[in-house]
Amino acid sequence: MNELIKELAKQASKDNSDGYPVTLEYTNKFAEKFAELIVLECVNAVMDGSKEGDHYAMRIEQHFDNGQGGILHFGVEE
Repeated sequence: MNELIKELAKQASKDNSDGYPVTLEYTNKFAEKFAELIVLECVNAVMDGSKEGDHYAMRIEQHFDNGQGGILHFGVEE
């Protein structure tokens, strides 16, 4: 597995860990956070200051934006 993917999974797991056994709620929170981190990495990968790169970053963000403030809130309810 790609090292970046491992790190993102570790970060998603840490952000949602409450010390209790894995539950469906935990699994859902982990999956949402993991997906959010992957999309954010994609946005950062294409946003390079060029007109084309920033355009694609904006398109990715708009695709996942549900009106709650951008890429960091693309469907994850807090």
